[in-house]
Amino acid sequence: MTMRDSHKVVYLDNAATTPVRKEVLEAMKPYFSEKYGNPSSLHQKGAEAKQAIEDSRKVVANILDCTHDEIIFTSGGTESTNLAIKGFALANKHKGNHIITQKTEHHAVLEPCKWLEKHHGFSVTYLNVDEFGLVNPKDVEKAITDKTILVSIMFANNEIGTIQPIREIAEICIGNNVVLHCDACQAAGYYDLEVHELGTDLLTLNGSKIYGPKGIGVLYAKRGMDIVPLIHGGEQEKGLRAGTENVPAIVGLAKALELATKERNAEAKRLMTLRDNLIRGLLKIPQVKLNGHLIKRLPNNVDVLFSGVEGEAIVFMLSEKGICASTGSACSSKHLTPSHVLLAIGRTPEEAHGSLRLTLGRETTEKDIDYVLKVMPKVVQKLRDMSPVWKANAKNQ
Repeated sequence: MTMRDSHKVVYLDNAATTPVRKEVLEAMKPYFSEKYGNPSSLHQKGAEAKQAIEDSRKVVANILDCTHDEIIFTSGGTESTNLAIKGFALANKHKGNHIITQKTEHHAVLEPCKWLEKHHGFSVTYLNVDEFGLVNPKDVEKAITDKTILVSIMFANNEIGTIQPIREIAEICIGNNVVLHCDACQAAGYYDLEVHELGTDLLTLNGSKIYGPKGIGVLYAKRGMDIVPLIHGGEQEKGLRAGTENVPAIVGLAKALELATKERNAEAKRLMTLRDNLIRGLLKIPQVKLNGHLIKRLPNNVDVLFSGVEGEAIVFMLSEKGICASTGSACSSKHLTPSHVLLAIGRTPEEAHGSLRLTLGRETTEKDIDYVLKVMPKVVQKLRDMSPVWKANAKNQ
């Protein structure tokens, strides 16, 4: 038996997705087969489905401290972000064609920006970050011109866990009459997301990072935002997102966000203890470095690089031991190019290929961390013993 326990896998890839909580699944179940009506239908079945959506919208709005009509349901974080960036930019091109973002954003931000550059004549400034992945608010301010209409800065990085100074950036945007979008998918469940406190005009969330269902997302759009829809058809979601609503997923997202918010402080504290124990243990392995900020990072995120080892090889060997990890974003895990996030913080391509992301969750225990710290040194040493590059470097030292 290669696994620690034939009945338990140590799942440390919660930044990629989380399991659906039992309470969430129970809340969703009736809307699959009992309350199955189309929310646009005028009969009783349609009315109860419509009511479920509006009740869910109010739950999300209450958590974000906004009005219910500022909440738009989508198919996920990527669609929400595309709607925020493309939709706002295209609707407001007459005001200016300049967008500011930064180099460690998720591809759901970077690719829409590139698309606007290529197809609609927009100019995009991609700000540098420091060695920890932090954006300097002063750089945002310097980049703003009279053509700037939108700034998009993520709350927390999905790979290295770095927390950005969103409130400071928001104050700069407010002072310059520029709209701020924030991808907060990874931050949900760990931080206060009240939009008026954050100062954001557009904010993106999804269900699969907070123990809700996949395929559901939220866009908070401040009242008065002029946005062009990307999907045309019916008048669902104020005409901004056509198509019959995914009622079970909407109900599930609202329930998951409600539970995550209620448990946020206690769970963040618990995970920070486990996270820090894991970081300390991993850094005892020779030639290991932490990626991202030591303090300003997500409570559940550990991202480290192992010199002389391929991250993909570590992932495969850990999987054989019953440990699920990743080399970075699940959205780009099929590509062999080095992580754009790690390159942006100054890692070499070789270092980037040797990085591993371990993201903790509700089911992570102290025993899990102990097991990982028992297994990891052996895995790393085995891979280094197999590496001719590592052997050559060791001889020269």
